[in-house]
Formats: sequence, structure tokens, C-alpha cells
Amino acid sequence: MNDPLSRRDLLRRAGALTLGALAFPSARDFFVARSAPTAANDLLVCVFLRGAADGLNLVVPYGDKEYYAARATLAIPQPKAGDANAAIDLDGFFGLHPALAPLKDLFSAGALAIVHAVGSPDPTHSHFDAMDYMERGTPGDKSLTTGWLGRYLQTAASSGSSAFRAVGLGTIVPQSLRGPIAATALQSIPDFRLQVDARLAQRTQTALATLYAGTSFIEENGKLTLQAMRDLAKLASSHYAPSHNAQYPETTFGKSLATIAQLIKADLGVQVACLDLGGWDTHVQAEAPMTRLAEEFGKGLGAFYADLQDQMKRITLVTMSEFGRRAQENSNRGTDHGHGGVMFVLGGNVIGGKVYGDWPTLNKDKLYGPGDLAITTDFRDVLGEIVQKRLGNSNLAAIFPNYPTFKFRGLVRESAA
Repeated sequence: MNDPLSRRDLLRRAGALTLGALAFPSARDFFVARSAPTAANDLLVCVFLRGAADGLNLVVPYGDKEYYAARATLAIPQPKAGDANAAIDLDGFFGLHPALAPLKDLFSAGALAIVHAVGSPDPTHSHFDAMDYMERGTPGDKSLTTGWLGRYLQTAASSGSSAFRAVGLGTIVPQSLRGPIAATALQSIPDFRLQVDARLAQRTQTALATLYAGTSFIEENGKLTLQAMRDLAKLASSHYAPSHNAQYPETTFGKSLATIAQLIKADLGVQVACLDLGGWDTHVQAEAPMTRLAEEFGKGLGAFYADLQDQMKRITLVTMSEFGRRAQENSNRGTDHGHGGVMFVLGGNVIGGKVYGDWPTLNKDKLYGPGDLAITTDFRDVLGEIVQKRLGNSNLAAIFPNYPTFKFRGLVRESAA
């Protein structure tokens, strides 16, 4: 069939391509003040453990006797030589879940820091609300439509442009990346292409290039998307081989981490990347799913660090979860929604080898609400320190509004910028 593509067809296909791939700012927010960030600033990778990860079993407070009193069947045994089911000692008080063994070497090498009794001060036990508040960076407040990373990107906007400046691994751009700077949702590198018959692909790209030849907001973003497809087509044409014998888990999480590593190595201008590992809502028979998830998480982060060890001086990875789990296990050998949790910070300029935070103890008179681990570090303190010290952006009032007093823990080194 040799009929020329109509403008209507082009617009329909361009809309499906562009709006499916990018989250656009409004025209009102597009023209913002811009200042070029220095190349010395870090690239940030954010991992969201969706479902409320059990921080008490990921990083075990085995030195707190109340932990064992509260978890008769789910407690991880104290460290013991030769016991593969025991916690892996970190500092004489805390230990890693045994399935997190790949992280022990990173911790010992000073590349991994852990923050315990950390989270959002909002009291909600709703997954949806808690995740939403954390991604907006505004606990208890949904009046802002943007996410904390979206506001970071806006206040650190560069004069250069890349469709991969902000990437969310998945079908949609996460709330944290919503804002006036376009972000790309990417499921996999080979799938980021025009959804047209292969015989029409070249004609469609040529026609779209003509359609997007102008300088309007939509045309500029259309050109970004077309360039993104060309860049990714080159990457998709060859098999990705991780460096240093890194072996990612054969899971969606592992493949997403490998995709981020490939984008970073291709030097496509990535500044922020987000991905998820879900399934942490362990109400019933928690031991098996917890072990599986911890193993996937530990192997994934270990492979990511090994693969990118030559670039890790300019990469910081941080994890978060909407809240932790109740201290007391329930009658179904699981744990209910809690409050305080744990965050991991990984990178070449992390001051690791330490579990940070003020441990509130699991004594009943020190628990929060119905029996939860209390929070002694606000999650914004962790993120704010990374943003200011490693990303070189001190405009924390714009990124985390209505949070005037930050308490940095000394997790990372100051950027050379």
C-alpha cells in the first residue's frame, strides 16, 4: 500500500508514542529559570520497596531483646558462625537478613549505609496514601501535584536536553517524577519504539521528523522522543553484557536495574532513574515471601554495584518504603502495617559501614501507636542530604516545602562541585 500517511494518522501515532513515553509539563510551567548543573554532581537512582517492607527483619535489631519477645516465629536468629539462617552481623547490635548476604561486603567496604527507625511522620497505615505522600515529599499534604524528584529537576534544570534525563522503569512515570520537566517511562529498551508495522516504521519516522520540525513545546518534545528511539535502537541491536561478571536476578527488578546500568554506560544524559520492587505486604506466612524478596533485592543491588563499580563515584542509590511493619507478629505468622522502617544508601561517596539513626528500642512504652517502631529520622532528612551534598542542589525549601529544619546524618560526602 503506497498511500501517503495522513496528518491525522501521524498525529494519532505521534500522540500514542509521545504521550505514552513522556510525562509532559504544562505549557505554563515549561519556561522555568534554568541553570546548568555541574558534571561533578551525582546521578540518582531511587528504589521504592512497595508494599511496606519489614525493616525489622531486613536489618535485624538482634541486640534488642524485645525483638525476640515480639516475634516468636518470625524473628531472625542472632548471628552464629555456620548458621545460614542467622542474621549477618553488622555492628554487634544490628544484622542483615541472611538473604541479604550480597550487601555485607558493600557495607564492610563502606559503600553501603543503612538508616533505621526512619520514615514518614504521617500516621496513615494506608498503602496508597503513604506512598503518595512519600513520592510527593509532603507527608499529610496532597495539595502539590508534583513529586519531590520533579521539583528537584525543575530547580536544577540544565540548558541541555535529553529524553533520558529522568527515567521511570515501568508503564507509567511515577508520582515522584511528576513535574514541569519531562520524564520518560520505559519498560525495556527494545520496546521503546514506534508501534507500527515494520514496513511503515521508516516512513513514519521520516514523516514524524517533518511534523516535529518546529520549535513549539510539543514539537520539541516530539523531537526528544524520536531521538530517544534512535538512541535506544542502537542499544537494542546488541546484547548487553554486564561488567565485572555481575549477574542480575532474572526478574523484572533485576532486568530494570540492568536497563538503568545500560543507559548510564551509554552516556545518554540520565540524571534520575526510578524503579520498584513490590510484594512486601507480608500479612500472612511472611517467612517465605520475605526471604525471596530479600534475596532478589540483595542480589540486584549487589549486581548493580559490581556492574557499575567504575562509575559509582558519580552514582548514589537510595531505597524507601511507605512504612514498616508492626513489631509484634500476628496470628497468621505475618506482620501488619507499621510505622518506622529502614532505608539503604549505596554509592561511591557514601560514608557506609554504619547503621545510622537513634534506635528508640522496641520496649512497649517506646512503641508508636498500636505497637509500631517509632521514627527517629524523617525520610526527608535522608533524601535532603543526598540532594544537597551529592546532587549539588541546596534549594531544599522548594523540593520539600513546609519542612524547614533538616537533620542530616552524615551519610554522604560533599560533592566536589
